Order: sequence, then structure tokens, then C-alpha cells
Amino acid sequence: MARSAALRRREDPNATRPPLRERLAAMRMIPRLIGLVWRTHRGFTLAMVILRLARSMVPVANLWIAKLIIDEVILLARTRGPAHELWLLVALELATVVGGELLARASGLVESLLGDLFTNRISIRIMEHAATLDLHQFEDPRFYDHLERARQGTTGRLALLAQLLGMGQSALTLISLSAALAAQVPWLLVLLAVAVLPGFLGETHFAALSYSMLFRRTPQRRQLDYVRYVGASDETAKEVQMFGLAPWLIERYRVLSDRFYEENTALATKRAVVGAALSLLGTFGYYAAYVVVLLQTIGGLITIGMLTFLAASFRQSRDLIQQLLMSASSLYEQSLYLKDLFDFFDIRPTIESAAEARPVPRPIRTGFEFENVGFRYPGSERWAVRHLTFAIAPGERVALVGENGAGKTTLTKLLARLYDPSEGRILLDGIDLREYDLADVRRAIGVIFQDFVRYDMRFDENVGVGEVDAVRGYLDAATATEHGNPPPMAIAVAAEKSLAASLLPRLPGSYRQMLGRRFEEGVDLSGGEWQKVALARAYMRDAQVLILDEPTAALDARAEYDVFVRFNELMAGRMAVVISHRFSTVRMADRIIVLRQGEIVEQGAHEVLVRAGGLYAELFAMQAAGYR
Repeated sequence: MARSAALRRREDPNATRPPLRERLAAMRMIPRLIGLVWRTHRGFTLAMVILRLARSMVPVANLWIAKLIIDEVILLARTRGPAHELWLLVALELATVVGGELLARASGLVESLLGDLFTNRISIRIMEHAATLDLHQFEDPRFYDHLERARQGTTGRLALLAQLLGMGQSALTLISLSAALAAQVPWLLVLLAVAVLPGFLGETHFAALSYSMLFRRTPQRRQLDYVRYVGASDETAKEVQMFGLAPWLIERYRVLSDRFYEENTALATKRAVVGAALSLLGTFGYYAAYVVVLLQTIGGLITIGMLTFLAASFRQSRDLIQQLLMSASSLYEQSLYLKDLFDFFDIRPTIESAAEARPVPRPIRTGFEFENVGFRYPGSERWAVRHLTFAIAPGERVALVGENGAGKTTLTKLLARLYDPSEGRILLDGIDLREYDLADVRRAIGVIFQDFVRYDMRFDENVGVGEVDAVRGYLDAATATEHGNPPPMAIAVAAEKSLAASLLPRLPGSYRQMLGRRFEEGVDLSGGEWQKVALARAYMRDAQVLILDEPTAALDARAEYDVFVRFNELMAGRMAVVISHRFSTVRMADRIIVLRQGEIVEQGAHEVLVRAGGLYAELFAMQAAGYR
């Protein structure tokens, strides 16, 4: 994945503040955020803006009414006149305070509801976008760093918009207060700006340093999370206890977390000390202005009510300016994280359907053909496979054999178009595989990889995910109700084909039994039992091609034989590609392709290859010797 200069700079351990151009670029993400929020719920977004605007008028109204009340009290003390106007002013102040409180509560409710919707929408969008990306991107550690920052961007990003609206609210309040101050004592505004500006500059500087540190620490933070997972997980508990790994893992976690703590402490301490020193300027400025206003009041130039109004307005204006400047600093910091989120959304896959993509023929007529195919993983100089030239005919069962790292799994991923060749091409019925609709290619192929996923879900869900669109209605309904209908025929048939149905008599919940230990009442399975469930997924779809990568590695000899007898029966008339290190499995294939260091060195039927005395015969003899 290509890295920009900005990305390299933020990864640099010696980097300090990003340049002004990069900071402005981050701020340009805010309109995109506003667009996302608007599309999340237009009614809530509009209500949030209106409520914030209404709340901005409350503080100045309260201060002005308080000024009128004080002046009216002083007047009544001198004249002893009727107090009707005073009580009207008190009632008006009460109404303003109550109204402000109700507006604040309503605003908080709307923003909370919108925040939940927005977080859900962004999380869904991250999953949707991740589903479109290439497999090789998920195999890049830098991509995981990027994904981690994007996930962090889902939480609290609506707070950025609320903060932006809060700044607008504060700005409107400040404008109204400033107008009143300017009418009475104009120089107070200049004093306000001078008093607060240093604190703003300091906060902006430390916000940039804080983000740079967090960006640089993303890989170590992921490592910290992984060590914590390994040290306290059901999947690792056996080895952690048997090998006595807990002290070592705990010490590693302590070292990494202490390193984070020390760096955070140094930056936080410096930020607190400098921030405190700069904030004192604002405090001294306020009291200097307060002294001047007191002297003018003593001299009879302004009333007691006006003194109260000016003092409160100056104090609140100072707080508002400081809040605005700090919010602007925080807004910049938040926009940097927001940029990470949108940078993730801007990552584009390289494996996509062509513009006028054609559907996969049904049935496939001439099969697949590899023409001098080679593939290198991104960022690697070594060829994973190269010079692959062979064909797979409809109805043919092909086995791939070779030592670990020979390129067998890579070949099957090329066939399923999880990767595109770096050189050469793969043809399907004489047409480049890249010209077909990508989703249709994937639907035409059923595949179970060696590292299949053990879903901590129900038995029927574990099978149904093999063709989830066909059974989604049943799965959703079964999740919503405690007692549902029997599973669709497709799930039951797939479980029978893979022999996973033989597990059902031992499962208390039958098809609705939760598998795995992650959730309550879950039942864990042995490796071989999980493998049968995974095989059922491959049988779920009416695939024209079935790819099985070490499909019986966890099965005992009898179970393996039963599975492959069933497999040969079910695959009659369809293409199949099997990877296996067990030659009892391999010899059932119509043709065996032998790979060494990514290249084809032999191919043919079992008997032919044994007689040839090449690599296959050598591997077969070595395995056979183990059974003598």
C-alpha cells in the first residue's frame, strides 16, 4: 500500500507538529462529516442545529434581565414605588432559566439519539467498505493500523459535530455579549483577545503533538491489545497454562503499557504546566478590567446593575473566547482522527468487476485455463507461483500436491479471484476471468480453506453462512425467536452431505445449538467435528467449482475415507480442486498437479506419477514408509 508523505511524517518517531497545509487538509474533512450526519437522520440533525441556535440567546438574556432587576431594586429602594415591574422581570428571568434548561435537555436528548445512530451507521459502513477491499490489503500490517484508527474514528466523531455546533452557539452568544460590551467599554474586547490568545496557541501546539504520538503508537497499541487477548482468552488458555506463559505475557504487557504511560505522562505534564501558565494571563486580564469597571462605578459613571452586567459579561465573554479557542484547537485534533476515518473510506480495491462485466456461464463449458500465470504478493520480491500453465476441464477432480510454501493455496486463491495474477492470465471458457462479474465468480465457487473460521454462532448459522442469502430469512427469524421452525432443506442437506448431521444427536439444541465457548450454553467441538461443519458450508451453495484446502486434516482415517467417498459421489459432473498432504485422499483425483517452489514440476494420475519416479513418487514413498 503506497504511503503518502503525510503518513510517513506521522509515523516518524521524531515528528512534531504537522505543517500548516496538512492541518488545513484535516479541517477539510469536517464538511464530509456534516454530510454523513445529515444522511444519518435529517430530522435529528435539523433539530440539533435549531436547539443550539435557541440556546445561544439564553445567556445574554439572563444577564440583561439580571441587570434590569438590580437597577429596579435600587430604584425601588430610593422611591418606595410599586414593584409590579420588578416581579414581571423576576417572572421573565424564571421563564428564561426554565426555558434554557428545557432547551439544554432537549438538545442533549437529540444529540444522544443521533450519536447512537451515527456510530451504528459508521460501524456498518466500515464493515461494508472492508468487504470490498482486496485480500492482500488485509494481509498488510499497515492496513490493520489504518483500520484500527478508522474503528477508533467511529466513536466520538459525532461529538466533533456537537462541538462544532457548540462553537457556533458560543460564537453567537459572544457576539451578543460583545455588542453590549462595545457599547459601554470598547477596550474590554481588545483586552479579552490579548488575554486568551496565548493559551489557544499553546493548546493547538500540544494537540498536534498528542495526535502525532497516538498515530505513531498505533502498531504498538495493537500489539498491547493482542498480548492482553493472548493472556486471557479461551482460545489460548490451554497453551498459556501448559507452557507457563502467563508471567512472560504479563511482563511484556507491563513493559509496553509502562512505555505508553511514561510518554503520555511527559506530554500531559508539559501540557498542564504550560497551559496553567498561559491561562494565568487570562485571569490577570479579567481582574485588571474588573478593577477599572469598579472605579468607574465608584465614580458614578455606570450603575450597579451595569457593573453587574459588565463584570458578568466580561467574565463570560472571556470564558467563551477561551472555550472557542480551546474548541478550535480540539476541533483540529479531532479532525486529524476524522481524516483517518475518511482516509480508510478512500482506500480502493484493485480487484473489482469490470464495467460491462459478464455473468459466469452456467454450465461452464470448457473450464479454466492458466496461461503462464505468476503472482507476487504486494511488497514482496519473491514469486509465490510462476509459469503456471494448465487447464481444469468441467467434471474433472484435480489434486494439488507439494511441500509447505509450494504455492498450492495461492493457486486456489487465484482461481477464486481473491488475487489477480501479476503476470499471465486465467481464462474461463476462453475469456479472461477479470471480464466476469466478481460476485458471480465467487458465487460459482465453493471453497473451504485450511484456516476456516469457527463461528461462535448456532449450528444452523455455521452451516448457513456458506450461502447466507438463500437462508437469511430463516436465520434472522430464528435469532428473533426462542423456538423457531425447522431449518431449511438446504441447511439440512448440506449437513448430511458433509456428515456434520452426525453431530446433531449429541447437541442439546440440535440445529439451534450455540457452538463455541464464547456465549452462554455454547458447546465446543473437536477439530474434526468443526471441519465437518465447515465442509457443510461448501455444500450449501450450488457451486460449479469446489475448492477444498486440507479438508480432512483434523479427521481420523475412517472419517476421512467416509468424507471423500461422499465427496466423490457429490462432485460427479462438477470441477473440484483439492489440496491435501494425505496421499490416500490425493489418489482419488483424476489428475494430480505437483508444485515445487511455486512452479509445476509434474502432473498426471497417481499411478503414472508413481512410475515416473519424480517428486510425487518420493513424497508418496516417504509417507507410505510411515505406515509400514
